[in-house]
Amino acid sequence: MNLTDTQKLPVSYDDVVAAARLIKGVAHRTPVLTSRTVDALTGAEVFFKCENLQRMGAFKFRGAFNALSHLSAVEKRRGVVAYSSGNHAQAVALAGRLLNVPVVIVMPHDAPAVKLEATRGYGAEVIVYSGDKDDREAISNGLAATRGLTMIPPFDHPHVIAGQGTAAKELIDDLGPLDYLLVPCGGGGLISGCAIAANHLSPGIRVTGVEPAAGDDVTRSFQSRILQTVHNPDTIADGARTSSAGKLTFPLILHHVHSMLTVTDTELLRAMYYLWERMKIVVEPTGALAAAALLEGKIDARGKRVGIIISGGNVDVRNLAALGAPPAAY
Repeated sequence: MNLTDTQKLPVSYDDVVAAARLIKGVAHRTPVLTSRTVDALTGAEVFFKCENLQRMGAFKFRGAFNALSHLSAVEKRRGVVAYSSGNHAQAVALAGRLLNVPVVIVMPHDAPAVKLEATRGYGAEVIVYSGDKDDREAISNGLAATRGLTMIPPFDHPHVIAGQGTAAKELIDDLGPLDYLLVPCGGGGLISGCAIAANHLSPGIRVTGVEPAAGDDVTRSFQSRILQTVHNPDTIADGARTSSAGKLTFPLILHHVHSMLTVTDTELLRAMYYLWERMKIVVEPTGALAAAALLEGKIDARGKRVGIIISGGNVDVRNLAALGAPPAAY
């Protein structure tokens, strides 16, 4: 897929700028943290964009609020439906509450309890399904058809992608040019939006997406340039258990992203606990994907300025034992 004319792509930098204006004053401008210990370990100057401190605990609020804000008055009155393992669910639920839009969320029955409870707490109607037996998109499409709801997909939506890209825009606006930007990747909404912003604001930057090794569909797709899939990947990174990149995100990734990497669950746990202990921030497994790639030495960033997107911090602390003991430290 060779797309050289940016006009053919579904989202542009202008869309990210428009989203930034729309969410300003509603979404948090999340802090950028640094660590001398991390810099010494990696030999780089590392900047962590802490979307774990975003409203509802993840970057997803940016795209959800942007998407719901673009609905017509009739669509807002009828309501929306979304499907999600947790963070998109909470984001749409909170955006709906703020914009007075009724929200229905389709979630797996085994989603982290903290995410199920928060989604209901924001006022959404939650419908659970079995990931082994049910098709969440089919359920959601059925609800949209029977109730007249507007579908807000978790990543494959132009306003969602543009909203997610505001995280990288803020990071580079605050810090100036970077050499590398590492971004967690599930279905590709965050990585594609951030790559659009990063390439525009920091020419010459290298943008890398990071997936769990058990859910490496985007990495394989990137390498083959043919869309690959994976079924219900078994990984602790529950926010990256998507089956494939989307029809919108895949061409954006091919055009704007420079490389893709994977990390194992053991590597992911080591990075997550390291961030907890050394930087004193709560990060969920998916949120630590990009940091894990750097801390495990999968990129040689010595002497470089590196941006890391920490995508979320919604950890079910009541279920920490299920994640396992921290692996040996770096």
